[in-house]
Amino acid sequence: MKKIEAIIKPFLADDVREALATIGISGLTVTEVKGFGRQKGHTELYRGAEYMVDFLPKVKLELIIPEAQVDQCVDTIIQAARTGKIGDGKIFVTPVEKIIRIRTGETDKDAI
Repeated sequence: MKKIEAIIKPFLADDVREALATIGISGLTVTEVKGFGRQKGHTELYRGAEYMVDFLPKVKLELIIPEAQVDQCVDTIIQAARTGKIGDGKIFVTPVEKIIRIRTGETDKDAI
């Protein structure tokens, strides 16, 4: 099992979810996050004062999938989330040691 975390632009979250559904991936967790990297943020004007917005809004998608689907899942996220501009995001793939469904006690593949 692998965990895929994708940090993407917020307006692309629905497109990525729909693209993942077409390859049979239906379960994921979405979190609104803020961060900065090469985008560096931007300045805004509020009540006549200019201030720097360092942290930009992003969306973090988290999925747990079988190892055999990792490459297809990553490729699908890239195709749906790529705009070609700075700030498109990042994808992290990490191993998952154990999964337990709280309600039933099922573990690993049965718990997905």
